[in-house]
Amino acid sequence: MTSSKLISFLGLAQRAGKAISGDFAVINALKGKKVKLLLISTDAAYNSKKELYRLAEEANVIVLEILNREEIGIAIGKSPRMAVAIIDNKFANMIKTCNIQSGGG
Repeated sequence: MTSSKLISFLGLAQRAGKAISGDFAVINALKGKKVKLLLISTDAAYNSKKELYRLAEEANVIVLEILNREEIGIAIGKSPRMAVAIIDNKFANMIKTCNIQSGGG
């Protein structure tokens, strides 16, 4: 899925300080039960995905596999990212709605 709306929402969440990226930061946010929605790149390594899915399940967090690492990085204005944790319910709901409307996840 390469929805411009999704990319816009990710950028807004990042600028608002409601998105966490980087492997360790995402894992710590999941362990700290701060995450409302977890986005994983479609090209993340199997073992990395497995670990993130396990942590998300423990934290009762919905996971969406969207975009690739490069596209996620561009959307949030950073280098390529394997995962982004959304820590705000409003942004999480906007992204989930965008994903449903485009037929993803």
